[in-house]
Order: sequence, then structure tokens, then C-alpha cells
Amino acid sequence: MKKQRPMNLAIQTMALPITAYASILHRVSAVVMWVGFAFYLPTLWYSLQSPENFALLHALRDESIIIQLFLWAFLTAMGYYLCGGVKHLIQEAGYCESLEGGAKISWACIAVGVLLSVLSGVWIWL
Repeated sequence: MKKQRPMNLAIQTMALPITAYASILHRVSAVVMWVGFAFYLPTLWYSLQSPENFALLHALRDESIIIQLFLWAFLTAMGYYLCGGVKHLIQEAGYCESLEGGAKISWACIAVGVLLSVLSGVWIWL
């Protein structure tokens, strides 16, 4: 038996709830972090070899806007991923599990993530 249901396949016309955006951002931040770790772990190893290597990498970071942008993206992803993890822990503890509570904690998570992003930008560029 075929059911006649309306189908909306135009994703751009769908209105997702804030909880969906928070979840998508959490997953994207995880991907950005893993890609960032592929670049920053060898850099960390290199910087720990000698004070000269550390000074070289420090000078590169101060001079290159590309490196600064990668560092900012990495720190932004880490900050939001941390916020999303705390949000999940709060919800696993039994708080903010309702639709309204989930929306409020998702807004709070995104707001704190934006704040951490701005603070990491201030730390890098000032």
C-alpha cells in the first residue's frame, strides 16, 4: 500500500531547529580538529626538539597570516567541540532534555563557542 505523503526534497527551504545546527556544528568542529591535529602534532614534535626550532615556528606564526588563520580555525573548533561536549554531558545528566531545554542549551553552546572564537582571535592577533 503506497502512502500519499507530501515530500519536500528542497533542503534549502527546510527550517532546521537550533538543536540540529548545534549538532552539525559539533560534527564539523570534530572534523576540523582531526585535520588540524594532522598538521599541529608534527609541528609540536618539531618545536620540542630545540629552542631554535621553537623560535623558528614562533616567528613563522607571527609573520604568516595563513598559519594564524589555521591556528584560529583549530582553536575555534576546539572551543566549540568542548562546548558541545559539555552540552552533551549536561543532557546525559538529565537536564535540558525537553525540546525547549534542548533549544536553550543549544543557543548557549553556540553563544559560548562564538565567544571562545572571538577570544582565540584576540589572543592570536593582539
